[in-house]
Amino acid sequence: MALIKSISGIRGTIGGRSGNGLTPLDVVKFTAAFGQWLKQRSTERRTVVIGRDGRLSGEMISKLVAATLQGLGLDVIDLGLSTTPTVEMAVPGEGAAGGIILTASHNPIQWNALKLVNEAGEFITAQDGADVLEIAESESVEFAEVRKLGTYRTDDTWLQKHIDQILALPLVNRDAIAARNFRIVVDAVNSTGGLAVPMLLEALGIEKITKLHCEPTGNFAHNPEPLPENLRDIIKEMGKGKADLGIVVDPDVDRLALICEDGSPFGEEYTLVAVADYVLKNSSKGGNTVSNMSSTIALRDITQRYGGQHFASAVGEVNVVEMMKEKGAIIGGEGNGGIIYPELHQGRDALVGIALFLSHLATSEKLASILRRTYPNYYISKNKIELTPDIDVDAVLNQIQTKYARNPISTIDGVKIEFDKEWVHLRKSNTEPIIRIYSESDTLATADYLAGKIISDIREVIAEKR
Repeated sequence: MALIKSISGIRGTIGGRSGNGLTPLDVVKFTAAFGQWLKQRSTERRTVVIGRDGRLSGEMISKLVAATLQGLGLDVIDLGLSTTPTVEMAVPGEGAAGGIILTASHNPIQWNALKLVNEAGEFITAQDGADVLEIAESESVEFAEVRKLGTYRTDDTWLQKHIDQILALPLVNRDAIAARNFRIVVDAVNSTGGLAVPMLLEALGIEKITKLHCEPTGNFAHNPEPLPENLRDIIKEMGKGKADLGIVVDPDVDRLALICEDGSPFGEEYTLVAVADYVLKNSSKGGNTVSNMSSTIALRDITQRYGGQHFASAVGEVNVVEMMKEKGAIIGGEGNGGIIYPELHQGRDALVGIALFLSHLATSEKLASILRRTYPNYYISKNKIELTPDIDVDAVLNQIQTKYARNPISTIDGVKIEFDKEWVHLRKSNTEPIIRIYSESDTLATADYLAGKIISDIREVIAEKR
């Protein structure tokens, strides 16, 4: 069993003993802490929006969360089966104090989580998260008297409102999409994307939709992380040559993966690249972009093509959003298929990603596989090195930084070393003695070589310290 308390929320496996899994006691404890934090921030905003993905534990967790918030005197609006970006939009739309999204994202079926958002519908900051955890540990929570308990109501209209706002975006070209008469296959891993994605596609004028794993039963048909090795069913279906595009989302619909008409993966890293290409091309003034430090530099190439600047943030959605605001970025996200389009809202959103990508595909008059070949090819190698607990990981990273001091280096999130159009990013784990090593080059062999070279350097540093 596992329980992970982080700055952005609480996630864990269902069952076990309190403190060792996401048990009902843990759900109440951390929900109460977040509710108390919301009450301390505002005496006027008394509403909290909640919503959940389709996983098996969702209904049970949702009831615990709603009752706890009511016990604090907070009014609850329950969206029921929903998506992470839909809840993020509903919070400011309802003038709420904040929101709780009940989803463990791409984690397997035994996991669930409380994802916490502020009044703007954005994930809380590191300091805010630390404050919530402090309240939880100190148990400094005051519940409401019986005549001041909060109210509870359901609202199933926000998914349609979300889709309506997507269709109202100037860059979403519904006419062009409908005219292409696309044939689409959707894999929603038996979660809420099975409701949301077909609704969006139908609203965009698409009539030929093949649904795979679209019943939101919570019994995930495969590992829910949308990586090629987990997508055999849709890749096989696309390989029949009877569809124009395959669309895959994770359980809470904030990550988007695409499959080309020939069954080849478009590449999660290139979801953002393609959408950014379309947004930048149709922006009269160009614009800046942001992705995290472990995402492909293909986005930088595309951004510079249109005269903009690309910036790399620390890993984590909240860090990407903060830098997007700072740099005035018009599009951004993460290389895991997370699209952040601030004209709609400041959060990863697979639904707006789908609408923008289909607009791009429709107006380009290309097949998906041909469109993919218009972008520069880079390959990312993902590795890790496990260390013994006695090793000072920070000291090791400092030594590597010194060794490559003549290269451009960023230390805002671990150590990232640049070699012209190649890079290596080293990040330590917060929970175990592991250094994660991501590298990118124009060939996978070179990316693997770079990672191997850094791993060798790390082992050399460790040997010198012993």
